[in-house]
Amino acid sequence: MFTKILIANRGEIACRVIQTARSMGVRTVAVYSDADAQALHVTQADEAVRLGPAPVADSYLRGELIIQAALDTGAEAIHPGYGFLSENPDFVDAVTAAGLIFIGPSADAIRAMGLKDAAKALMVKAGVPVVPGYHGDRQEPDFLADQAAKIGYPVLIKAVAGGGGKGMRLVEKAADFAENLASAQAEAQTAFGNPDVLIEKYITAPRHIEVQVFGDGTDAVHLFERDCSLQRRHQKVIEEAPAPGMTCAVRKAMGDAAVKAAKAIGYAGAGTVEFIVDGSDGLRTDGFWFMEMNTRLQVEHPVTEAITGVDLVEWQLRVAAGDALPSQQDELSITGHAFEARLYAEDVPAGFLPATGVIDHLSFPTHARIDSGVTAGDEISPWYDPMIAKVTVHGPDRARALQSLSAALDAIQVAGTVTNLGFLRHLARAPDFVSGDVDTGLIERHSDTLCAKPSPTPRDLAVAAATAAEIAEGPLTGFTLWQPPQRLIVLKEAEEETIAQLTVESANTCTVQIGETEVRLLRRAGHWGSPAILHNGRVTVFGTESFTFEIVNPLARSEEAMGGDTVLAPMPGLVRAVAVDVGQTVEEGDRLVVLEAMKMEHVLRAPRAGVIADVAVATGDQVTAGALMIRLEDET
Repeated sequence: MFTKILIANRGEIACRVIQTARSMGVRTVAVYSDADAQALHVTQADEAVRLGPAPVADSYLRGELIIQAALDTGAEAIHPGYGFLSENPDFVDAVTAAGLIFIGPSADAIRAMGLKDAAKALMVKAGVPVVPGYHGDRQEPDFLADQAAKIGYPVLIKAVAGGGGKGMRLVEKAADFAENLASAQAEAQTAFGNPDVLIEKYITAPRHIEVQVFGDGTDAVHLFERDCSLQRRHQKVIEEAPAPGMTCAVRKAMGDAAVKAAKAIGYAGAGTVEFIVDGSDGLRTDGFWFMEMNTRLQVEHPVTEAITGVDLVEWQLRVAAGDALPSQQDELSITGHAFEARLYAEDVPAGFLPATGVIDHLSFPTHARIDSGVTAGDEISPWYDPMIAKVTVHGPDRARALQSLSAALDAIQVAGTVTNLGFLRHLARAPDFVSGDVDTGLIERHSDTLCAKPSPTPRDLAVAAATAAEIAEGPLTGFTLWQPPQRLIVLKEAEEETIAQLTVESANTCTVQIGETEVRLLRRAGHWGSPAILHNGRVTVFGTESFTFEIVNPLARSEEAMGGDTVLAPMPGLVRAVAVDVGQTVEEGDRLVVLEAMKMEHVLRAPRAGVIADVAVATGDQVTAGALMIRLEDET
């Protein structure tokens, strides 16, 4: 076994590899960019080496710097994680040439599966079923249009060097083929430097089921399947294992096909054979086709580990160190059911746009497996994938595992950046998903409800207001001689301001007036009805939907709003002094009224030059929020 390895990656996968390496007594070397100098994977590793500036082209894609770092630190092998250089055969060759071991497949195996058309031709030869289509070298538009007609519409145009949905177009009729072909080729050229495409039959009720394989260069086994059908824009969102509706016969057929694929290229290490499956009439032994092979560890590998009890990273290290396969096929079995959900910093209503920001607060449930590369205080930068964590749960059956997933998602608290957490919570409860009726179009069909921007309820606003008042000013306790103390909180969310008026009844009871709605709150377990925190001038309320509100200074808000003729009380309070009389001329900013509220004196000033037309209050008056205090008019 190795004594030291270098991990050529960052984030949660680097932390994941470090965890297993440490348990095996293997020391680790992290690499980092300037943006990641204080990242979790850097602090967890035994050593860390700087690569360069934040852009990946200057850091995590600098293979020569990574290899030199391994040599300089005495590492014997390099684990690539996923992404970056993990499927770059030239990097593998360079690692080997430097006398190091690449913890993964050979360069030849990666090259064999690197181009979709060549990989499918190889699979046909190996006896693995492939989707009907054209995978040849000819790329003339007229020729490809003829092939599409022979295959039969609808067809899918796919970049041969593609991934992540780039260079992919669905064409439903011949008249649209030429335009979509040109678009796909242009996108493929930009993304991959290769405009070539292949044409495939489009499956109308597709499911994405993949099989985890593992080889040692001569032999291979499979560790059963994962269903990855819940996707948005061809990106996986929630994965599960085993696949809903899977039968023993179909599992054996898919597993055998995946092992054939691995053996055909002498595969060593962890890999995934992805199949497109026709889910229109249940799973069938003749209803699945090879799509591609990922020659690396997958993001969703924890669900396979959960149902098999296998540590796939440990297997990777052992096989790379020269051991044979740790288990044979008949020694592997499935126990229970598992789900993995991907928690991202992204704006779902805006089209899943990646988000940035500092994570002010981060809390996870203890009953779920959490794979994360960030902690509270870390910044989600624009340079890398905005994943916050992978949340994996396991249960004795699908129904109870899904209950565990919903409970885990409900318990997560994130503040400081927008996330897809609410979307994941709704998706985990979507009736089709709950029933196991899944396909790759499920999210798109229900996007109106799954991706809609939620609006805070009066209760959400009340909890935010009570939390803001308590944390900012101390416990909401005590009574005045004449009436319960009142406080005004102004909250802003999505450019909309809300005035909340609190009336404190006791240390653990208050009522909050939100417009025409009154909400009564009880303080229990340290919070006002729902968990909430104050951070950086904002308050976040956690629940099935989480909301973050900016806390607006009511006096500043009042001054901003009073651009006209009236000066209103920005909050309930006691008039301590009136500095003007009717008929008096004032300039913008002149002192008008002193109001005592929220344990402080607030000076209300003239919003503009003019003449005092009306003084509606007197010293000693108790006023409510919004009450008229001064009215101005123009000089005559």
